[in-house]
Amino acid sequence: MSAEGNYLDRTAMRPTRRTWIRHSLLLIVTLLTTTIAGTLYPFGRIDPMAFVDPQTWSELLAFLFALPTYYILLIGTTVYALATDLQLLSDGLSFSLSLLFILISHEMGHYVACRLYGVDATLPYFIPMPPMIGPAGTFGAFIRIMSPMPSRKAVFDIGVAGPIAGFVAIIPIAIIGVATMQPVTPGLANAPGGLTFADPLFMRFLGFLLGQDPAYSVGNPFYFAAWIGLLVTALNLIPSGQLDGGHAIYAVFGKRVHFFTGRIAFVTMTALSIIGFIYYNSPSGFLIAILLGIMARIRHPEPADETPLDGKRKLVAFLTLVIFILCFVPFPIRIN
Repeated sequence: MSAEGNYLDRTAMRPTRRTWIRHSLLLIVTLLTTTIAGTLYPFGRIDPMAFVDPQTWSELLAFLFALPTYYILLIGTTVYALATDLQLLSDGLSFSLSLLFILISHEMGHYVACRLYGVDATLPYFIPMPPMIGPAGTFGAFIRIMSPMPSRKAVFDIGVAGPIAGFVAIIPIAIIGVATMQPVTPGLANAPGGLTFADPLFMRFLGFLLGQDPAYSVGNPFYFAAWIGLLVTALNLIPSGQLDGGHAIYAVFGKRVHFFTGRIAFVTMTALSIIGFIYYNSPSGFLIAILLGIMARIRHPEPADETPLDGKRKLVAFLTLVIFILCFVPFPIRIN
């Protein structure tokens, strides 16, 4: 019997009541932080810097010293506003619930695939972050795989199940977001000092179908949640390390190609980061380059069965490449 057959005969570990409580608490805290983030600029109506405009070095220094107090007051007043303004609460929850739906779908795609292969994995860990420190109120979610992969087929199926499930979850949220955007003039869309969110091809395609131009429209909670979901999907599908794209490349082409694609991705993203910063005033690519630099140094675990993939899975691999193209933007955020 093959190594994969042995794994398929076993049952993956089941979460205990204590595990359910721990992961549920993380999810609840993440719901709170993302709801607050959904009301703050750039995703919501509250501008944290509306009453802050230091004109001199001494004023700037005074503001930096007072920053912890200012931050606590900002979060407190935002929570109060959420409790007293139903429209603000609706916007915040529209953002947070949409974003968490995308993240849950992504991680549960991985988790269910692990269960089907009898691979031990944890429930999704949600990572709450203080709003504005983690701009969306979260650094995403992840599952930990606790047992070896039985085969390249399992590596592939578990790896691509997450981004495919997440992308399917993004579609209805993106449709609502683009369909309900409000057009603005080019001057307001690119106002000095503001942020411009580059639209992935998927958003542009939806805009074409729905008669909207996302580049000259005001974003809304659904649009921003879908935009973040597309960015997360694109990052995960980069063929490097133990990212989902790294798993797919390893399963399709093997260890040697996986080694080189990780380094090529790092060099390419580093070059794009420099170009984006100089010509498009976009510093966001540097964080991606640092992530890929770390990922390139992480060795991919070798499955017990190295049998090549069948034709159906290679077709699915092409589908994930299409998803990556639809989601990826080289310069996600630009400072006007």
